[in-house]
Amino acid sequence: MTKNLEIFESDPIPKAVAKLAIPTVASMLVAVVYNMVDTFFVGKLGDPNQVAAVSIATPVFLFLMAAGNMFGMGGSSFISRSLGEKKIDKVRHISAFCFYGSIVVGLLGALLFLTCMPTILSLIGSSPATAPFAKEYLSYIAYGAPLVVLSTAYSNLVRGEGAANTAMIGMMSGTVANIILDPIMILTLKMGVAGAAIATVIGNAVSMAIYLVHIVGKKSLLSILPTDFRLGERIATSVVAIGLPASLTNILMSLSNIVLNNFLSGYGDIPVASMGVAQKANMLVVFLQMGLAAGVQPLIGFCYGAKNFKRMKGVMKFSMLTNLVIGCVMTTVYIFFSRQIISLFISDESVIETGNMMLKALMISAPVLGSLFIFNFSFQAMGKALQSLSLSVSRQGFVFLPLLFIGRSIAGLNGLIYAQPIADLVSIVIALCMFLYLNKSFKKIES
Repeated sequence: MTKNLEIFESDPIPKAVAKLAIPTVASMLVAVVYNMVDTFFVGKLGDPNQVAAVSIATPVFLFLMAAGNMFGMGGSSFISRSLGEKKIDKVRHISAFCFYGSIVVGLLGALLFLTCMPTILSLIGSSPATAPFAKEYLSYIAYGAPLVVLSTAYSNLVRGEGAANTAMIGMMSGTVANIILDPIMILTLKMGVAGAAIATVIGNAVSMAIYLVHIVGKKSLLSILPTDFRLGERIATSVVAIGLPASLTNILMSLSNIVLNNFLSGYGDIPVASMGVAQKANMLVVFLQMGLAAGVQPLIGFCYGAKNFKRMKGVMKFSMLTNLVIGCVMTTVYIFFSRQIISLFISDESVIETGNMMLKALMISAPVLGSLFIFNFSFQAMGKALQSLSLSVSRQGFVFLPLLFIGRSIAGLNGLIYAQPIADLVSIVIALCMFLYLNKSFKKIES
C-alpha cells in the first residue's frame, strides 16, 4: 500500500498518470474487446437479425453495468478521498457496503428482467424477426446479473485504492475467458446469441474471482466481511451521491439507445444492425479516452482530499492533452479505414455501407471527447455530485434525447445519425463552464 501512496503523493505528474492510467487504459481496451467479441462472432453467423438482436439487447445489459458503476464509481471516489484524509478504517466500511449492495441490486435486476421480459422486448424496439433472439440473450444475462454488477463495481473499487494493475488483470482475465468461449459456444456448439450471453456471464465470474483473491490478500485495504458493512457514517449516502451520476450515464445511454433503436427500426432492421456495429467499433476510441480519465480519478480524488489543488489541476491538464492526442490519432485512422473496420464485424454489404457512414459521423466529436471524460471523472473524484449529475444528464439526457427527436423531424435518418456527436460537443462546453466556476473556489483556498 505504501507504493500506492507514493503514486498519489510524490511521483511526478506524468509518471503518476502513467502508472495509474496505462493499466486502466489497458483494462478499457480489454472492455472494448469484451463488448466487441459478441457482435463479432454473432456476425460470423451471417444473420443480420441476430446482430440486430444483440444491439437491441445491449442497452438493457447496460442497466446492470450502471448499477455496478453506481457502487464502483461512488465507492472508488469515496475510497480515494478517504485515503487522502488518512481514514483507513472507512475504506473497509465503504468496500463492504459496495459488495453487499451490488449483490442485492444484481438480484433485483435479475428478477426484473425475468418477470418483465415481454414488456422489455416491446420497449427496446425489437421486431418480430429479432425478438426471439433478444429474449434468449437477455434471459441468460439475467441469471448472471449479480456477477455482472459485482465485477463492474470492483474493477473500480480495486483501482480506487491504487491497485490499477490488479484491476487490469481482473478485466483481462474475464475478457480472455469470454473470447475463448464465444467461438466455441456461438459457432461450434451452434448456440447463437445464447452462447454469447453465457460466455459474457462466465467472463464476469472470472473477473470477480480475481478481485476476491486480491481482497482477501494482505496487501488490500478493501473488505467483504459482514462485520465491516456500514450504512451509517454517511457511507451509503456518499457512495450513492457520487455513484448515481456515474451510473446515470449508463442508464441514460441505455434509454437513449432504446429511443434511437426504436427510431431506427422505423427505417428497417438494417439501420439498427448498422448502428450497433458502428457503435461497437467506436467504442475503441471512446474507451481509450475514458480509460485515461478513469485511471486518474483516484489521483484527482486523493489530491482533492489532501487539498493539493495545484497538483490536481496539473493532473487534469496533462490528462486532457494526452486524450487530445489520442483522439486526433484515432480519428484519422477511423476516417481513412472506416469501411474496413465495419467489415470486420459483418459481411452483409448493406450493413457495411450504412455502418460506414454512421461510423464517420460518430467520429466528429472524437478528437475532443476525452476532455469531457476528464471533467466528469474529476467532478466525481472531488465529490461534486451536482456537477457530475448535470454533466451525465447532459451528454445522454437533456441534450442528446431532444436532438434525436429534432434530428428525426428535420433530417430523418441523417438527423438520428448526427445527434450523438452534436450532443458531445455541447456537453464539452457545459463541462468547461462548470469547471471554471469551481476553479474560483480553488483559487480562494490556494491564496
